[in-house]
Amino acid sequence: MKEFEHLRQAAINMLNVNLGVREGERIAFVTDVPAPGDWERLPEEVLEDMLNRARMTRAICQMMRKAFPALVVDLICFEQTGQSGREPDEETAQRFLNYDVLVLMTTHSLSHTRARENACQNGARIASMPGVDAAMFAPNGPMAADYVQIQEESLALAEMLTRGHSVRITTPYGTDLSFSIEGRNGKGDTGLLLEPGAFGNLPGGEAYIAPVEGTAEGVLVVPAGWYPGLKENMRLTFHAGYVISVEGGGDVGASFRELFNFSNAHLSHRRNCAELGIGTNPNAKRPDNVLEAEKIKGTVHIAVGDNAHMGGMVESDLHEDFVLPQPTLWIDGERILGEK
Repeated sequence: MKEFEHLRQAAINMLNVNLGVREGERIAFVTDVPAPGDWERLPEEVLEDMLNRARMTRAICQMMRKAFPALVVDLICFEQTGQSGREPDEETAQRFLNYDVLVLMTTHSLSHTRARENACQNGARIASMPGVDAAMFAPNGPMAADYVQIQEESLALAEMLTRGHSVRITTPYGTDLSFSIEGRNGKGDTGLLLEPGAFGNLPGGEAYIAPVEGTAEGVLVVPAGWYPGLKENMRLTFHAGYVISVEGGGDVGASFRELFNFSNAHLSHRRNCAELGIGTNPNAKRPDNVLEAEKIKGTVHIAVGDNAHMGGMVESDLHEDFVLPQPTLWIDGERILGEK
């Protein structure tokens, strides 16, 4: 535990400031661990990352148990699901219903799952932290940002998205993507999760909305370095709301071509244009960790797959975000981001 002792105060601040814990509440720190078959299947660096995150989660849980003696603080471990948006096992999902606060320090995101949504509907406040690492808790890291300011900016942008009808995004790398947001509600991931049923990422800092299904047209280019393991640019082409091709991207591109399985119509839900997000956290810097990268102030991100858990119509076992640096963003023809 001494290895993670320097995270103690930041974790205390997270429970007090971001989650507003109160005497008598039940808190669970949740982490995913390798399944038996993963020990032969997964690369060494992936296993090491997952195990380090689990060890960090256990250490923080133990420290918070001592720091908050008036709370019940538990640790929940479950076998990793293999991809973001896939449901955990039923026993784990049922355990989520026993807590007032859940801190999901996982490798694969549970944000877009029924298990997370059911826990929120049961009143739990939930911080989703897929891919979290110790550096995010550093004094100048994204967890230490001014969340009152982030809340103000995120909610203002969310209101702008709610009022909007059409979006266009371009970048110097070749992205040129348009879609409708008419009738959809923008939301703010403010990092302040204080009301029963509240849900968001930590670190927080974005405004987001679900594009109208069937409307996305154009090209999205993810630059090298802006997705884990991405060593060459990856180009996704959208038509009628769905990804119709993936070019480049090396091994990452190959993995998405396999996931999307363009010849299988039953997997079209994975190819849905699911989310537009706008980063608002000034302390977020790291480009190759999606949890942090999508919060970088001045970036936008586009997700594919599930949006049923954020105001859309498509339910999927996949939700993956692609962060775009140096974007120009128009809402109804008005430039919102980018140089004038």
